[in-house]
Amino acid sequence: MKNKTGFIGLGAMGKGMALNLARKQFRLVLHDARSETYQGFDEFGSEPMDTVAAVAKDCGTVLTVLPGPREVESVILGPDGLLENADPGDLIMDLSTVLPETSDKVADACRAKGVAFVDAPIGRLAQHAWEGTSMFMVGAEDADMERVRPQLEAMGTTIIHCGGPGAGTRTKLCNNFLAIGSCMMNAELVALSQAFGLDLETTLEVIHGTTATNGQLKINYASKVFKGDIEPGFQIDLAHKDLSLIMDSAAQMKVPMPIGATIRESVSAARADGYGKKDFSALADYWCERAKVDKARLG
Repeated sequence: MKNKTGFIGLGAMGKGMALNLARKQFRLVLHDARSETYQGFDEFGSEPMDTVAAVAKDCGTVLTVLPGPREVESVILGPDGLLENADPGDLIMDLSTVLPETSDKVADACRAKGVAFVDAPIGRLAQHAWEGTSMFMVGAEDADMERVRPQLEAMGTTIIHCGGPGAGTRTKLCNNFLAIGSCMMNAELVALSQAFGLDLETTLEVIHGTTATNGQLKINYASKVFKGDIEPGFQIDLAHKDLSLIMDSAAQMKVPMPIGATIRESVSAARADGYGKKDFSALADYWCERAKVDKARLG
């Protein structure tokens, strides 16, 4: 019986989650395109592998955290990929943010081979991935949900079963539309308040006392850009990628999203002006620059 857990993709989110699995005694088999990402796993006995195929052959459950749809299809469905080397009864869980059609395509291919598939995109930020406090929006059959629960609980504190395979991906796109949209609206608000010459702390006290408040302004802005910290927890480039997935999916389903289109182009402007690698709360700094006002800071 293959009782090891494979983990493919040790980027800003993936490495923190994999380390939490290792600390909680999961026997990990790792793969990433960059060998330097294996640093920190030696003390846990985790095994790096040179190929995706080697991970699949050694593990009954494999987790993937990859940049987008193209990479997910290549790693799972491509030649010498996970599915080609998996055995019936194995399970693949993709934690990436992708198109619904990507999750559906992978789920169908896995089902045809007798391999279980779970989509469990990640909520919250890289900081939470390292702390082991991530949220997961899970699309899975009931039995598969219970099968992956130990791994999810080792990496996060909030696990929500959204429905069958594909439901996690769809829920993530809905969530990120509001999260990124709120972030963009907040950026314009900050620039306006600075132009008015208002005291930031007083303005926030008013907003947080009304229905105008939102989690991005109250939590993410307060802990990041308002402190002058724009190191990426979630890059503006990734926010743009997610908005593109959202708009592409909406177009396929003929769901009009005019506000979404405006938000995506506003984020495109920030990327064009060199803000792509900064935290998405740095949209506030960008909009202050565009308005030629001082950047907003607390304290």
